[in-house]
Amino acid sequence: MRILPTLLFLAIVAALPIAVPWLQFVFTLALAHGLAALGVALLLRAGLISLGHATYYALGAYAAAFLSRSVGVTDFFVLIAGGILVAAAAGVLIGLFMVRYRSIFFGMLNLAVSMILFAFLAKFYGLTGGTDGIRVSTPTVFGAAFDRKTFGDVLFYSLLVIIALVTFGVTRYLRSPMGEALSAVHTNEVRLEYLGISVNRVLLSAYTLSAALAGLGGAIGGIAIGHVVPEMAYWTGSGHLVLVAVLGGIGGVLGPLIGSVFLELVHTLAAGYASDVWNLIVGVTLLFVIFFLPQGLYGLPARLFGRKEAAK
Repeated sequence: MRILPTLLFLAIVAALPIAVPWLQFVFTLALAHGLAALGVALLLRAGLISLGHATYYALGAYAAAFLSRSVGVTDFFVLIAGGILVAAAAGVLIGLFMVRYRSIFFGMLNLAVSMILFAFLAKFYGLTGGTDGIRVSTPTVFGAAFDRKTFGDVLFYSLLVIIALVTFGVTRYLRSPMGEALSAVHTNEVRLEYLGISVNRVLLSAYTLSAALAGLGGAIGGIAIGHVVPEMAYWTGSGHLVLVAVLGGIGGVLGPLIGSVFLELVHTLAAGYASDVWNLIVGVTLLFVIFFLPQGLYGLPARLFGRKEAAK
């Protein structure tokens, strides 16, 4: 992992809310979505597009809510650990079926699972709260209780530390034999099988990790908002994650996180200062990035540097 870009990104994200306090909550939600989008980006490296990863985002959020409401768990880190474990377990079970499929079939089957979960969350009112959702109480941190505002500060800076650990861990995974094989699935799956490498095992490990990342993001997002609703599993949420992953770029681990922060900023500023045309502003911005930055926002520095080199 390139340490300098990661530190620079985290430093900027940490510093901006000091000058503009309302950005803290915006960045918290953006980074939570960015973690889920990072999971989607892992699968994109293998040429697989998941149109249903909001499933695991919602599972992480609801797991944290259930642990808080029904089990009485109050510690922040236990809640997010629960979200990760539930999403990862679901990823293993669903992934055993999903990794058999490729192309549009993979995407649509994930979408179908996501819509089944959405219907379950919306209809089983006695268990899930239905469309009203479930409230998540403000957690404690290692036994210390905070008011909502102070907890927001603790959550935000704890999230930055989590981001640093996640980017390091995912980078190590991508550099491992299993991670290297993941990229090879996209280029020549048959050759991998001839070499004695189980493609389904490679994809299952990536699918499980991507589900765990989405669950982590969902648990953090649900805790940050203080409320979880079925719409977290809706298909538009999955589309948003794919968009963020492509926008940020899959060339580096930071790409989806950068893309999520960028998109959330554009959306917030456009909705706040040009509410009548905010959809147009967001759309034009996305088109610009897609047409002129094919490698995503993560590839922008390399693109500019390459142009300077070419001009010399």
